[in-house]
Amino acid sequence: MEKRIASYFSQFKVPAEVISFVDRPVGHYIGGSEVHTTSDQIDLIEPFTCERLTGVANGTVADVDLAVRSARSALTGEWGRLPPLERQRLILRLADAIETDADVLSHLESIDVGKSISEARSIDVAGAIANLQYFAGWTSKLDGRTTKAVALPGETLTYTVKEPVGVVAAIIPWNFPLQILSWKLAAALACGCTIVCKPSEQTPLSAMRVAHLAAMVGFPAGVINVVNGFGHVIGQALAAHKGVDKVSFTGSTPVGKAVGKTSLDSMKRLTLELGGKSPVIVTGKANLDRAASAILSGVFLNSGQVCDAGSRVYVHRSVHEELVHKLWTGAENLPVGAGLDPASKITPLVSPAHRNKVFDHIGSAHAEGAEFVTGEMDSESQRSDGIVRPTIFDNCSENMRIFRDEIFGPVLGVSHYDTLDEATDRANSGDFGLAAAVYSENIDETIMLSRRLKAGNIYINAHGLLDPTMPFGGLGASGFGKDMGAEQLDGFLSTKSIYVQVAGHSTTD
Repeated sequence: MEKRIASYFSQFKVPAEVISFVDRPVGHYIGGSEVHTTSDQIDLIEPFTCERLTGVANGTVADVDLAVRSARSALTGEWGRLPPLERQRLILRLADAIETDADVLSHLESIDVGKSISEARSIDVAGAIANLQYFAGWTSKLDGRTTKAVALPGETLTYTVKEPVGVVAAIIPWNFPLQILSWKLAAALACGCTIVCKPSEQTPLSAMRVAHLAAMVGFPAGVINVVNGFGHVIGQALAAHKGVDKVSFTGSTPVGKAVGKTSLDSMKRLTLELGGKSPVIVTGKANLDRAASAILSGVFLNSGQVCDAGSRVYVHRSVHEELVHKLWTGAENLPVGAGLDPASKITPLVSPAHRNKVFDHIGSAHAEGAEFVTGEMDSESQRSDGIVRPTIFDNCSENMRIFRDEIFGPVLGVSHYDTLDEATDRANSGDFGLAAAVYSENIDETIMLSRRLKAGNIYINAHGLLDPTMPFGGLGASGFGKDMGAEQLDGFLSTKSIYVQVAGHSTTD
């Protein structure tokens, strides 16, 4: 382990179990154990120190094939024969194991992604536990239905059965690796599917940890597999593999389109949860203190690396100046620091390459005439700790990149409007449709705007609320299909229709 990382870990008293888990080469998890099929590794960089943390296996198509065959074997073997309530018990045991392991997992998320360890505990780990607990209850409730034929002659018994779709490829992004893994894992396991997970090559640690925990609590070998490596190799191989029945992808829109095209070539079931550029409408009847606080939380959570971040704000002209002042004050007061510091709110971005992309957007906002309010001026102001300070621009417009492109960093754009018709038209003008938010104390305004906004998730006087009972997914360039909620289950189930022709008979007195 590099000296600066060792010093960083020592400063924040990182548990020995965390250090032992990362201070080694990371392989794949296939068939119930961690395997090292090659010596070729990808460097895993710790975001705060920007030093090499460890190496992760650079997987191949052969590794994908091995994992898919393992998942297929489990599907037709012990896992496929388990009664629903036994699946439920195993899923709940995994939730309990994650809860027991919460300190380790929150540290892994922080040093892998760079995020606040406080948020890792309260959002990522807590969310993973809740998802598993919620979907565990569905294992015994995945019933078909019986119906009476209405157009067939004679007597016919008709009914449906629900069956697992099969082997699921779960492709996970780097911003919330544990929580988004749980979105896909919980529902797929509840439906009786098996999983091959492909985490980001930048953030593989929590997926590997969960796979180890699953084996520890008794999941049969091959039910949960993890293949590490680059997306253009592993992700595309999973999308093309004939042994994979369903692909559930979360990530950027361009990569999602590529995965989707490959998946459709082999007629796989497909869910794509892609990018966003979520609009926020603040009316003249909003509680501005409440709105400012929620807007800042919604755009600067995880240092802005959130797909549904409310990154473009439309505020009524009558309260525009006051809201911008409150946003400026709030942003200036956000604690900035290391991910392992529990007090930090703004922490390092995931990598130097990603920081450069964010600074490119900041430079573009300056060049296109947006009015700088606070934050980073340009790339010359980069800190050595990988942090980009929360940045706000005012007087933005739809022809600027800051209002058009997903930045995926702590950058907020603001504009003012005169009528609600103008606000909704401008909010709906982009390609994305993942989320939107409305701030108003007038119930008529909130209901009207929530119905007119084109997005899969609408937040009222809040932003980024998530619950396992509620589906999450978008429209347009933000993809299709849902994670979470009962609606997600259909993506992991096949419905089979069965007709039974009842032979005619006569009765004798």
